[in-house]
Amino acid sequence: MVRKSFFLLMAGVLLLLSACTSREPLQQEAEPASETVALTVWGAQEDEELLRELFSSFQKQYAGQADFEFTYQAQSESGCKDALLADLEGGPDVFAFADDQLAALAAAGALEPPEDTAGISSANLPAAVEAASVDGKLYAYPLTADNGYFLYYNKAYFTDEDVQSFNRLVDAAAKAGKVVTMDWSSAWYVYAFFGNTGMEVRINDDGITNSCTWNSTEGPIRGVDVAQAMLDIAASPGFASRLDTDFLAGVQEGSVAAGVSGVWNAVAVEEAWGENAGAAKLPTFDCAGQQIQMASFSGCKLIGVNAYSPEVEWASRLAEWITNERGQSRRFAVRGQGPSNIKAANSPEVQGSPAIAALLAQSEFSQLQRVGGKFWDPVTEFAGNMAQGNPTEVPLQEQLDKLVEGVTAR
Repeated sequence: MVRKSFFLLMAGVLLLLSACTSREPLQQEAEPASETVALTVWGAQEDEELLRELFSSFQKQYAGQADFEFTYQAQSESGCKDALLADLEGGPDVFAFADDQLAALAAAGALEPPEDTAGISSANLPAAVEAASVDGKLYAYPLTADNGYFLYYNKAYFTDEDVQSFNRLVDAAAKAGKVVTMDWSSAWYVYAFFGNTGMEVRINDDGITNSCTWNSTEGPIRGVDVAQAMLDIAASPGFASRLDTDFLAGVQEGSVAAGVSGVWNAVAVEEAWGENAGAAKLPTFDCAGQQIQMASFSGCKLIGVNAYSPEVEWASRLAEWITNERGQSRRFAVRGQGPSNIKAANSPEVQGSPAIAALLAQSEFSQLQRVGGKFWDPVTEFAGNMAQGNPTEVPLQEQLDKLVEGVTAR
């Protein structure tokens, strides 16, 4: 009886084991799939290759945390504000812009301020941090500290003395059958003639309107003196007012021997002129019997994060990645643009750049561009007439009065 009971018990155990082993194995809990993050970035057309490289390194840095879909769209830094504010909610997540647009973008609520303000401020040049701030609050990520202009020249045609004076420069170019260029259709460049004369232009406390004394009839340098100095330069066959793109085209095909431009053309100029490529601060110019040092507007390029971005956290990380030491060093290597990051700016490669050295030399005679929107068109109209030799023959004082009326209009 005992033996029979034992066999029945063993049969039950075997049946139970068989039932257990015939079940489907338990499914392990699946790992959550990485989220897909779509980011649209606006940048200069010339920056596309560099930005795509930085997108790739960003993806590697955050591999496993998210899958990224990057959309690059070409948009000039100078026109970013108007394009962005036209459709802020449908705009890019990250965008590059010139620092003079910062106040308007901040006032419109377009910018998501960086969280690590202390880290960003300590990592970048003080002037760049100032350019990225409004009333002491940081609103954007400094990208470059080189948004200014200086003189490029071909050493084959000029002596060291020639490049100290704009008038000597154009005379030497004329003798060589070449030209010196500067874009007088841009008020940004035309400021060079008025900036160190004692006359001034600035934005008022309302952040919209301007004050301007470029039509001054008093003092050692009057407005008409500057206008006449511009006419004297324009009369030389060694000078041509040309767009920046035309300057570079002339450098490459050989008609341009010198010109006023910025670091964005450094690589192309060096490729065209080779060992003869030179760069220097802006020269002086003859004005009312004096030598006046040409001034310049200075500024920075910044990276902003759209406050309306649905991916604001990742957009902020990308903005940091584009503007960190490594990103700015790579930008200098690829685009020749001067870093705002202190460590990148102090690297031997940056310190050895003739263009950056010229920009630093010019910085003594420059100021941050802080003018309202009414500044540009009146100055462009006036300077365009000077470049053509004043064919309308309207008295210079009358033209300057009209300029100031337009610049200071409400």
